[in-house]
Amino acid sequence: MNVLVTGASGFVGSALVPALSEAGHSVRRLVRARDQVRHDAFFWDPNRNQLDSAALNDVDAVVHLAGDNIAVGRWTEARKRALRESRVVGTRLLATAIAGCAKPPGVLVSASAIGFYGNRGSEWLDEESSPGTGFLPTVCGEWEAASDPAAIAGIRRVILRFGIILAPHGGALAKILTPFRLGLGGVIGSGNQFMSWITLEDVVGVIRHVTDRPSLQGVVNVVSPQPVTNREFTQRLASAVHRPAFLPLPAFAARLAFGEMADATLLASARVRPGRLLQSGYPFRHSQLEPSLVEMLRSAEARKS
Repeated sequence: MNVLVTGASGFVGSALVPALSEAGHSVRRLVRARDQVRHDAFFWDPNRNQLDSAALNDVDAVVHLAGDNIAVGRWTEARKRALRESRVVGTRLLATAIAGCAKPPGVLVSASAIGFYGNRGSEWLDEESSPGTGFLPTVCGEWEAASDPAAIAGIRRVILRFGIILAPHGGALAKILTPFRLGLGGVIGSGNQFMSWITLEDVVGVIRHVTDRPSLQGVVNVVSPQPVTNREFTQRLASAVHRPAFLPLPAFAARLAFGEMADATLLASARVRPGRLLQSGYPFRHSQLEPSLVEMLRSAEARKS
């Protein structure tokens, strides 16, 4: 297939693009710097409503991953506005452009997040669950709705609600690996909040899975079948790196350090089930946390040596 990817240089995109190429697909990218424009890279600037229409010529699938990292910087009002606009404005521009194509792509795969569900304690959540309340659920709802022009035009749309994506070289795991390896890890808050996780390898597998299956559309939860509490995650990671984890981060300290973001991410609980992936027969490469951590860390060490 000819696949157009946004956010190709990001955490997920940088793993997806080579995987698609190795599988024989032709990959194009949307880039925001004019000096990066190539035969396979096309310019866009969502804030100025600019998108090179040539990027969509003869494209079979669009994978839209672009959006600012929610875990960078405190959530000032300016930062929250930037987080929202980086998701909503770009998605609306892309979906509108796709809808206007004389020969539109067969599918739009668009990122979202399980932040849609908000802080829900131990409640099991699936794709039919209602949205939560607060900044993240609101932004996720607007982010998903911004892709409506493509769906209204009859294009198959898949919205991927990503959980916590684990890889040793990026994302949340990379940030906490060093403290845990030094024996400085510990539970966050009560430790009872659920973490719905998935490995980066499975994220790439899921994107390929949903792109290849015409019967799949709508919301898909991209999480492993086995969510764990923060306390369980702490124990499993400490075991994987063969270190103790006795230094907790109390809720008040998390709030002092990270402000509003702490309540929405570190302290929030989302126990999410990947219902549609299981129904569609997606073969999870990693479904149990500790073996997944051990395998990822061993592979990362092997690549270094």
